[in-house]
This record gives sequence, C-alpha cells and structure tokens, in this order.
Amino acid sequence: MTDDREPKAPRLPPRWFIRLAWAVHRGLYRFSGGHFGLWRPKPGRWGAMRLTTTGRRSGQPRSVILGYLEDGPNLVTLAMNGWGDGEPAWWLNLRAHPDATVRLAGQTRPVRGRAAVDAERERLWQRWREVDQQLDSFAALRSSPTAVVVLEPLPGRG
Repeated sequence: MTDDREPKAPRLPPRWFIRLAWAVHRGLYRFSGGHFGLWRPKPGRWGAMRLTTTGRRSGQPRSVILGYLEDGPNLVTLAMNGWGDGEPAWWLNLRAHPDATVRLAGQTRPVRGRAAVDAERERLWQRWREVDQQLDSFAALRSSPTAVVVLEPLPGRG
C-alpha cells in the first residue's frame, strides 16, 4: 500500500519558544564564561559562533549566537531570523557596518561580512541543505529570500 498523502509542511515552534531557546543558549554561554554554547562544525552538523556587530543606529557592540558552516577560511551563516519574516537585526547591522568579530570555540577573529550571490549562494545553500534537510521548506515560510552571509577573515589580522 502506498502513502498518497502530501508531506506536511514544517511548522515552526511558537515565537515565544524560539525566543526562550535563544535566551537559554545565551545564558548558558554567559554563565559558563564562554566555555559552553559554542562548538565547531562537524561533517553533517553546523557549528555555533558568537558574532559581534556594530549597531547601525547606536554604534554599540551587539552580539548574537548563530549557526555556521566553514567554507575554506570563511564562515557561512543564514540571515533567517528564526525563519520568521523580516531581516534579523544582526544582518541589518552587518550590512551597515561590515566589519565584525566572531568568537569560535577557542578563538576570536575579525571578519568582514557580505551576502553570497549567484553561483556562490547556490553552492553554499546546497551545503546547508546537507545539514538541514528541511531548509527549503522552512525558507518557503518567509516572504523574501534568506540571505546567505559569508564572513571573510580580515587580511593581516587574527
């Protein structure tokens, strides 16, 4: 017997739950003095980094913990805002002030952020598909395309 049912579209948890998960993750990172909450990517699994940008209006440092993949010397993340609509504040900040700092497990490095475009974006999106099979389904929940963000090491630094 075959199953003729349409596959169910992924459902996001309620927004309050996503915000709570983010707060718990940040709290774990802070409580441990940065010892827990960040990890390097492994085959088939993304890593977690802390990105510090400059606020586009305040000029103050703003930090967020994000998932990432490595692409040679570059780090690649998605500007997804919990798959909700609207651009995440960190991406708006990075577009206004591209130079930032990332804290990885055991390392801090200065970077410059930019959006991947065309063939590079497609290649990097495919890499994310390999670690998240529901990537396209979640991205379809947004009314605009999700930016693939490349964080390049700044030359002569770090």
